[in-house]
Amino acid sequence: MTQAQTGEYTAKDIQVLEGLEAVRVRPGMYIGSTDQRGLHHLIYEILDNAVDEAMAGFCERVDITISEDGWISVVDNGRGIPIDKHPKTGKSALETVMTTLHAGGKFGGGAYKVTGGLHGVGGSVVNALSEELRAEVRRQGWLYSQEYERGKPTGGLVKGEKTTEHGTTVSFKPDSQIFPDIEYDFETLISHFKEIAYLNKGLEIAFTSHWHYDKRRGDIQRTYFFDGGIANHYAGRTCTDVQSRHHLYAGHDQHHDHRVGAVSYTHLTLPTSDLV
Repeated sequence: MTQAQTGEYTAKDIQVLEGLEAVRVRPGMYIGSTDQRGLHHLIYEILDNAVDEAMAGFCERVDITISEDGWISVVDNGRGIPIDKHPKTGKSALETVMTTLHAGGKFGGGAYKVTGGLHGVGGSVVNALSEELRAEVRRQGWLYSQEYERGKPTGGLVKGEKTTEHGTTVSFKPDSQIFPDIEYDFETLISHFKEIAYLNKGLEIAFTSHWHYDKRRGDIQRTYFFDGGIANHYAGRTCTDVQSRHHLYAGHDQHHDHRVGAVSYTHLTLPTSDLV
């Protein structure tokens, strides 16, 4: 008679998942699903980390790229994830953030006064659900990097060349073992990026998808920037209505489509006095 038949339930039936194993076993608990929405959510999580730097006043631009073979790259010009040794884990802060759930600068300590996303969960979850991931940090005059496979580091933190730049680059390839159908939706992504730009005034978000080059005939780039943030969103809708009736419009919303490397640049500047 089997254990199931006897109804026996003992300590040996308790499964213990260590590290990021739980994320790979139940990815839907962390990103909602393993369909296209979940796939997009990986991008949003890394973007949210960059946006948090912007909200703290340390980041002005984020570049998001999808390569022809489906690699995602998110580059920001923030302070860069810390690389010194974490006092609790004994690992670099970068490795701690990328391999430990609930490790981040937003659970107290004052690193971030205002935050968004699942920070402390996002980076490690994306790492766990990626076939490969490479994190690069430009900080304190040096370039540091570390590589991972399915959430586990393949080597230690590497100190590279000197640099005058600052920020973080996270490049990853979603794991086909987790996502059976890897297909990115251009319109869904740019809608989200535009919304994030609206909500974070002064933050420029640039997106390029080589993945969509043939399908979109080269129309693969969008850049969004709003001086007044959400105020532009409200005023933009108001002014569009006013424009149709009274030919009045404050600010500008430009769209340039040059086919090869086409760019859409949205930049709205609206005087406060024009807000209704």
